[in-house]
Amino acid sequence: MTFKNLFKQHNNQLENLGKANENRTNIPNDLCVICPKCKKTLFKREVALNNYVCNECAFYFKIPARARLNILIDPDSFIELNSDMTAVNLLDFPEYDEKLKTAVHKSGENEAVITGTAALSGYRIAVFIMDPIFMTGSMGTVVGEKITHLFELAAEARLPVIGYTVSGGARMQEGILSLMQMAKVSGAVKRHSDAGLLYITVLTDPTTGGVTASFAMLGDITLSEPNALICFAGPRVIEQTIRQKLPEGFQRAEFLYEKGFIDDIIERKDQKEYLTKLLKIHGIKEGE
Repeated sequence: MTFKNLFKQHNNQLENLGKANENRTNIPNDLCVICPKCKKTLFKREVALNNYVCNECAFYFKIPARARLNILIDPDSFIELNSDMTAVNLLDFPEYDEKLKTAVHKSGENEAVITGTAALSGYRIAVFIMDPIFMTGSMGTVVGEKITHLFELAAEARLPVIGYTVSGGARMQEGILSLMQMAKVSGAVKRHSDAGLLYITVLTDPTTGGVTASFAMLGDITLSEPNALICFAGPRVIEQTIRQKLPEGFQRAEFLYEKGFIDDIIERKDQKEYLTKLLKIHGIKEGE
């Protein structure tokens, strides 16, 4: 009698798990992305071609500022302003210099907003687009300076302004200097408005903190992408403060639209056409 394999459990699937993993096809990280909502594996190229929206469940991926710009404006019409402006660690905040270098490397941008003049379906506009990849679009002194300068230029040239916001709020590494940008940009928006010029904001996920409390909500027309989080303090902070459970969807675009805080919710694929109609309705002339 042989005792070989006497205590071996046959047909145990766990024994072959390692071999199965060895035989599994490895997909490069730079080729595919997993949708946070439906958990499907998607080709990055297909997601980009679909305006950074999931083909399976319509989840909105965060979109780099320059990619959004290319979707929105007419080809070869963008003239960038202040592209060389970069933040300085004025307060000697610990590790801020390293964070800035990392943000530049990850986003490919010098700061959390790009600004300039362009044409949208033939209409001349001034445009700013905040970048979610650069420190979650946080607002520091350079962000405030670039947007302020854009509004001043737009007022002088009598151009409408279209702004895309995405932000985690004021940049804590710059302290009060960051918070000052709320008043600074708001003043520039007011001067642009006093000149009788149009300002349209498109709020994207997330638009929070000092950006929401200033120029993001000062548009003559305020639009949003679906399901965008729009708030000053986030829902978890509020729940911890008031010790109450908030309503479902609280501070999401659909909730704010129902309460009258925003004027409309526009899908990403429809935004250029929608904005073109708004420019036409408000008497903006093509090529002017």
